[in-house]
Amino acid sequence: MFFYGDGKSSNSRPVKVELDEIYALADSGDIKQIEFSRDKYEGTVTLKQECLTKHKDLFDGKVPNKSPHLTFIVSAAFNPEESFGALNERLPEDRRFKLVMTKDDRAWGQVLEWILMPLMLILMWVMMFRMMNRGGAPGGSGGIFNVGKSTGKMADKNQVKVNFKDVAGLYGAKEEVMEIVDFLKNPKKYTSLGGKIPKGALLVGPPGTGKTLLAKAVAGEANVPFFSISGSDFVEMFVGVGASRVRDLFRQAKEKAPCIVFIDEIDAVGRARGKNAGFSSNDERENTLNQLLTEMDGFGSNSGVIILAATNRADILDKALMRAGRFDRQIHVELPDLNERKEIFQVHTRKLKLEKGFDLELIAKHTPGFSGADIANVCNEAALTAARKNKSSIDMSDFLDAVDRIVGGIERKKTIMTKSEKELIAYHEAGHTLVGWLLPDASPVLKVTVIPRGQALGLTWNLPDERVIQSRDQLMAELCVLMGGRVAEEIHSGVPCSGALNDLERLTRLAYAMVSYYGMNERIGNISFYDSTGERGFDLTKPYSENTATAIDEEVKKLVDEVHERTLKLIKEHADGFEQLARELIDKEVVLAEDIERILGPKAGKHGEERFEE
Repeated sequence: MFFYGDGKSSNSRPVKVELDEIYALADSGDIKQIEFSRDKYEGTVTLKQECLTKHKDLFDGKVPNKSPHLTFIVSAAFNPEESFGALNERLPEDRRFKLVMTKDDRAWGQVLEWILMPLMLILMWVMMFRMMNRGGAPGGSGGIFNVGKSTGKMADKNQVKVNFKDVAGLYGAKEEVMEIVDFLKNPKKYTSLGGKIPKGALLVGPPGTGKTLLAKAVAGEANVPFFSISGSDFVEMFVGVGASRVRDLFRQAKEKAPCIVFIDEIDAVGRARGKNAGFSSNDERENTLNQLLTEMDGFGSNSGVIILAATNRADILDKALMRAGRFDRQIHVELPDLNERKEIFQVHTRKLKLEKGFDLELIAKHTPGFSGADIANVCNEAALTAARKNKSSIDMSDFLDAVDRIVGGIERKKTIMTKSEKELIAYHEAGHTLVGWLLPDASPVLKVTVIPRGQALGLTWNLPDERVIQSRDQLMAELCVLMGGRVAEEIHSGVPCSGALNDLERLTRLAYAMVSYYGMNERIGNISFYDSTGERGFDLTKPYSENTATAIDEEVKKLVDEVHERTLKLIKEHADGFEQLARELIDKEVVLAEDIERILGPKAGKHGEERFEE
């Protein structure tokens, strides 16, 4: 049994009493020993064992099991030897007690503390300063005295082993950066004609798309030193450190020229300077940015130093940083398309033991919108899944399970649900599936399941087109698919439930975007209130009047009502298929595309002739 406490009983500590009570106990012959400390002016009393029961009232009715039993305090004028000695002399022999005098040595301990504590503090300061001088403390190389030194890591040209062969996909981005490699290898080719080598290039793209890898490949191909630093490394708790580190970084780069300086997540330091001093100003960050701008102007275009920076928020960068002469070029590193994903899978499956005839193109089709980092994670999860199943090789089912796990979360088969809850979830997912299958502009459905994954109790898996733009009809179809679950609940049980929370959240966000961002509403017109620059920052004012805000709310409500009516009509027109699909979900828990086609017929629209096999 575990308990909380110090393990001592409540009656194990001495009870504090007055001196008069000590005299009374001594007169009755109940005291065995009195121990008195000269330095503390206090004493303790140990009663005779046979007398403890008689005096248990002193101990809350309990017999103490540990001595001493009593304690008392006296004034400095009290003489214990004289008082207790006289008391003992007048008592009969059988009632006398033993007097023990002690002297506390803690006074010497206090003196030692007074001497040792300052010595220890001095010793600690000496050791800390020595450690700082050796670089053992935070603040970069050399410790706090070199806190203004750059924390960037330099890889010599012989240490950079990455080249363009290691970068799969990214066709457009690689073409752009190949020219930078040529600048570094053959500068005279451009300067002889009077041209100037670009000072910098900004790699813009979503997280995990390979921006850092691409920058390393440029250094590897050009065979030049590579400096890498994160934007957040410039900013420190000390004022002026950021600007000092910027100066030191560029000083080192000039000494190693030709070279490449790579600043990852530059938005941490290059964010647009705010106009509202109450909300978005940050003096230290802005000082660092100003120094960065100055340094980028400070070296010539032919110095051999090229700056590469990466961000996924180019819209919030300061305009002064983006102007020509600093970051002359923006290289967009987008999410890979089908062919690029296939190449990336080839790179990450080189060391995996795949089954014979493994179809990389099929798994590439099942991962639209995945970045290079996501694909690497899929390959690793597939290997772990196969290992858990004690397989000798990795097959397609392992990869599909890995995709499901990454997108939807871990499967929770042991989640306890009532029969009515499972039915409601099945009808909800059947609503999504039916609407997505029957609307021509909706993405094709791969499978639907009522097995809980992550935070979701049921999931419908779609295979969206890799669209660059979307029409109003396509967005309306997406709204109807999102509304399908809520309408299915209303048809089945007559009342809505909370399971459609995520659907309604996404639906509302998309509806507001159609009305106020995309100009897809006749009443609001071809007007967009989207802030692509990020300049408004924490500005709490809206870029439109209250009347316009009311109109936007009304049009969004009207749009959502229209979507609801359209979805309700579609499901009711195919009530038999809807009911059959829901029942199959309840029985099988997982329904694939071929099962949906058997129940509802071919997929409407251009996807009707396509087949997806697992």
